Amino acid sequence: MEVLKLAAENIRLFHSKQLRQGFILNESEGVVMGQKIIPLDRAGIYVPGGTATYPSTVLMNAIPAKLAGCREVVMVSPPNREGKISPAILAAASVAGVDRIFKVGGAQAVAALAYGTESIPQVDKIVGPGNAFVAEAKKQVFGQVSIDMIAGPSEILVLADESADPRYVAADLLSQAEHDKLAGAVLVTDSLDLAEKVQEEIERQLVLLERAEIARASIDDNGKIIVAPDLRAGIDIANEIAPEHLELCVDNPFDYLDSIRHAGSVFMGKYCPEALGDYLAGPNHTLPTGGTAKFSSPLSVDDFIKKTQYTYFTKNALEKVADSVALFAQKEGLTAHARSAVIRGEEKA
Repeated sequence: MEVLKLAAENIRLFHSKQLRQGFILNESEGVVMGQKIIPLDRAGIYVPGGTATYPSTVLMNAIPAKLAGCREVVMVSPPNREGKISPAILAAASVAGVDRIFKVGGAQAVAALAYGTESIPQVDKIVGPGNAFVAEAKKQVFGQVSIDMIAGPSEILVLADESADPRYVAADLLSQAEHDKLAGAVLVTDSLDLAEKVQEEIERQLVLLERAEIARASIDDNGKIIVAPDLRAGIDIANEIAPEHLELCVDNPFDYLDSIRHAGSVFMGKYCPEALGDYLAGPNHTLPTGGTAKFSSPLSVDDFIKKTQYTYFTKNALEKVADSVALFAQKEGLTAHARSAVIRGEEKA
């Protein structure tokens, strides 16, 4: 409980900086325009409960929703064979402020959140990871509700120079490989010597893992070590791959941060394993995968708000621009639009 509360405090602190305010423009006489920030009424969180339990997922998804101001946060999670949800998940839900919990999982849980049932309320947005069936279900209900993203298998790319410790690099690559057999672990380095040592270290550490079978399949099928001519070329490779997690295992990571354009979350230096981001540091761990970091972002408070804009014109302000509006409308062949702008300046019949 102490660790959950510490993690929650860090997550709240980081995500509280993402809160935004609306704005008002009153630059022209008689004209007021603005934008309102409105929280979603109800957010739905999917929390897996299959091969592993993820209380961290509860914190990372529920806390931004509560900070955004959602009126209700609903969680679904598959129960075990005894019909119970992991106590760690329930504890995390309590810490994060989840309002309601339903013991249901799989594609049917996504459908229930999207359309509502007699017992499960319809939500406005569904967030959280799941297996291939959950991901497909989220894809199919998108449009009926909003979703966070179509998440693929977890992935890590470690960018390291010759000064990196091969033990650390191997451990970080395996930390993602143990997620699932489809997970991807990539090392990009400008040092052939480091590449060879990391390869040896992976073999040494892998057999010691409880999830060695899963990690072995991931490394064999999706693991890569790429030797680049220099670190700048390595950064180009990293930007092309656009990984979910990117570690900069170099002496002066801030020298390279501005060159990183495409990554879900960046972990800086030799003492910042990706696991920090999974659990405790504060930045969100729900991240774009499969190269989608080129155009999408980590889960944030922004995912649980929407924006509404408004416009106000006085009679005199409208008269100044009515002819321009009408001209625009006529060019588009929309004469009723044009008429609505100019009729307010005409005398009553």
